[in-house]
Amino acid sequence: MAECANVPLSVSWNVSDASIAALGGHREFAVSTFAPSFSNADRGRPGVALVSISRLQSLCETIAPRYAERARFFPVREGYGAAVTALQRYVDAGSVDVVLAAGSNGAYLRDHLSVPVVMVKVNGFDVLSAITHATSTWPGAAIGLVLHETVAHELAELDGWLNVRLTQRAYRSADEVRTAVNNLADAGCRVIIGPGMACDLAQQAGLASVFLYSLGAVEEAFERSVELARVSRQKESKRVRLNTIVAHLRDGVAAFDDAGQLEAVNPAMLDLLGLQRERDVSAGLVRTVGPWLREALERGGAVDERIQQIGERSLIVNCVPILEQGVRSGSVVTVQDALVAQRIDRSLRTSQRPKHLVARHRLEDLVGESAALQRVRRLARAAAAHDVTVLLSGESGTGKELVAQGIHNASRRRGNPFVAFNCAALPEGLIESELFGHEEGAFTGARRGGKPGLFEIAHTGTIFLDEIGEMPAALQSRLLRVLQEREVMKLGSGRATPVDVRVIAATHRDLHALVEQGAFRADLYFRLNLLQIELPPLRERRADAVALARHLLSRSALQYKLPEAAHERVLAFLAPLFDGYAWPGNVRELENLLARAAIYLEAAGGDAAAADGAERTDDDSGADLRALFPEFERMTRAEGRHTLANTAADEAVAARLNATPVAAVTGPKPGASRQAALTATGSAASVPRAAPSRQQVLSALEQCQGNRAAASRMLGIGRTTLWRLLKADGNR
Repeated sequence: MAECANVPLSVSWNVSDASIAALGGHREFAVSTFAPSFSNADRGRPGVALVSISRLQSLCETIAPRYAERARFFPVREGYGAAVTALQRYVDAGSVDVVLAAGSNGAYLRDHLSVPVVMVKVNGFDVLSAITHATSTWPGAAIGLVLHETVAHELAELDGWLNVRLTQRAYRSADEVRTAVNNLADAGCRVIIGPGMACDLAQQAGLASVFLYSLGAVEEAFERSVELARVSRQKESKRVRLNTIVAHLRDGVAAFDDAGQLEAVNPAMLDLLGLQRERDVSAGLVRTVGPWLREALERGGAVDERIQQIGERSLIVNCVPILEQGVRSGSVVTVQDALVAQRIDRSLRTSQRPKHLVARHRLEDLVGESAALQRVRRLARAAAAHDVTVLLSGESGTGKELVAQGIHNASRRRGNPFVAFNCAALPEGLIESELFGHEEGAFTGARRGGKPGLFEIAHTGTIFLDEIGEMPAALQSRLLRVLQEREVMKLGSGRATPVDVRVIAATHRDLHALVEQGAFRADLYFRLNLLQIELPPLRERRADAVALARHLLSRSALQYKLPEAAHERVLAFLAPLFDGYAWPGNVRELENLLARAAIYLEAAGGDAAAADGAERTDDDSGADLRALFPEFERMTRAEGRHTLANTAADEAVAARLNATPVAAVTGPKPGASRQAALTATGSAASVPRAAPSRQQVLSALEQCQGNRAAASRMLGIGRTTLWRLLKADGNR
């Protein structure tokens, strides 16, 4: 015993201020008053806590500077419960990713901490090295070996090989270390090989000691700790990012393990289920959604977009299994508010829809105050106030699309798309693809990725089906289903897509007669004919013609930059003719005639009399205007008189024009110069005409209530000629 008492300890323990600074910490880090402050650069490196209540810290102090660029180190000079308390503050602050420890202290920490604990491992070389050191230093001394958890049975043969008297003891706690050292001392051992605590106890008992852990073993533990800390920091960073993303999702998300126990949940799930505590989520989901979810969680089944009604709220529930290397390890349940899904769907459709799908006209654009037009306005406003299907009927050119756009812009759908489609514009096969869309590969030449149909594009808005009477019979049944079920199915798809679309149809044909003839489905007709608005032809609202012409010509004048005086001159010429003309093309024809005049006047610099650069008489410019409008005047040469070849509704104009023999006037031929056209059609310069008689002049003045300008237009002569005839008659 006395011989062994003077043997120096294998390792001394003394942590200097410089050593602690090299470890990147402070002395107070080892006590419970942990309040660290780090730079952003420090926070980017993983953290490793170095835990030892004895001699292991000295080796850690030696090795730590080599890894300073890869990690931050925090020495903790506590053990067991006290170490757990100190380390938990590091863990909660996010500073420590891994703990490095040894022996029973490390085993205790591993059972009580949430972060990984790397143990300093003792290998066979370390044990043999320590035994060799002990036998060479204290020859013949009995050696006691203290190992964690289990003894090394293979060392029993050393007695015969190396002539070593070796006794082993195993420990699992600090108390067992003390017991082991006392037992070995009682067994006659004079040298104790073991962890730092065993060496300290041996020293107190007057025994020699050899520290079991080698520098290489500790360095290997450092390497594993730093690498594990780096990986843990990366995983934690990803976890924090993922949790942040999930926490801000509007959808409820809950994760369950393979036994159906809740692992994680975001705030949105609590809100959607009306719960306050996370622990209530599992039961709350099953109670709220239904027992089928519990079965799906336990069996690992998938649930796709199941709709669940919770009071007044509709929820969309999905459940998918989590597979790790092909083995189910849990499930994820997502819950979405159906209203949110609808808003997202609207936003998506809005972003994908063409920008030109807007209605430009309003009901205020209907010009005129006739009783027929006022009735159209009243019905259109009533239709706009109620989300019903509307059938617009009327002759071509009466403004059916304008009324359809006006109804759309006056309705609650005005901020949504307005899609117009002419049912007579495409062959049957293309109509089906355009209206209902198609999937990729649905037919030869199908667009890659598929194509949404016009009904999908018009979702939440209005679709205007013009010329509905021309819809092929085979497609009428598909259209009927869309109107009834409010869903469309693309070509090549087996899944219906719900659509919220208001349908406005238009026709110039008698749909009722088509139904009787079997050319149009009766059920589709009655579905469309919920509210019918008949648009009157222009001849039935002649009182609106002048105001409408003024409006249209003003619009053309703005387009062609014409002075107001120029289009007033055209109006003055046309106004007396409006009452008698049948207007077979209705408003479209009137608009085209006025645009024709505007183009002519623009070419003439705003004055028809100056069209060819020469000074013209009123007779010449009047003939020019008549040449622009052959619709009003179709000349036939019969007994030197000119007659109007038109419908019965043109008799009033015919009476006026036939009262005065004037030259035949037709429209200019394409490609001909204006002067050649006027010459070919019989301008004042090319066709001689007889002067009107006195009776014709007086009759014209009487009909025009003394208005000489109007009388001269009726007679087809200029005001100068009229004045000359009146003056000559006065001289007679």
